[in-house]
Amino acid sequence: MSNQRVAYAYAKSLMELAIERGELEKVYQDFLHLASMARSNRELELVMKNPIISSEKKLAILKALYEKRGATEATLSFFEIICRKGREEVLADIAREFQVLYQIHNSIQVAEVTTTFPLDDTLRAEFSKIIREISGMKEVKLTEKVNPDLIGGFILRVNDRQLDESLSSKLRELRVQFSQNHYQSKI
Repeated sequence: MSNQRVAYAYAKSLMELAIERGELEKVYQDFLHLASMARSNRELELVMKNPIISSEKKLAILKALYEKRGATEATLSFFEIICRKGREEVLADIAREFQVLYQIHNSIQVAEVTTTFPLDDTLRAEFSKIIREISGMKEVKLTEKVNPDLIGGFILRVNDRQLDESLSSKLRELRVQFSQNHYQSKI
């Protein structure tokens, strides 16, 4: 089974457990922290994937990292299960899948917009309105990026869809059309 499918299965089980215990928000914060640590600290991910390091040591590392934060009992128990099953290498993937499931559960749509300038409140509200209409979700978390190479316009990414309305892409399309030159003389 692929890592993503395994991560999804574990994340779904954890989600159901957290909802059942009424600790969804706390567990979500724990796994946001885990995903953040995995992104910012490559060594943590390498340690979790290292087959030479024992599962007990990996569990001790996780407990030490979460002892200061005051992690939920569900999170700590979940770490024990993961380490007992020898699935530490997919822990970062589980954290990402858990975030996705949490967003779906709470009707949150994550989207990314890239423009040539920082968005003001009016444009941000307009993009959020469009994304809500497209996705049918109640809330939108908009990630904003600035890329002056776009020349103008925007690129909007929602899930696996991308709407590229940038001037740079339009110019590229024109360049391709002009290079084909359908109007050559046949003399």
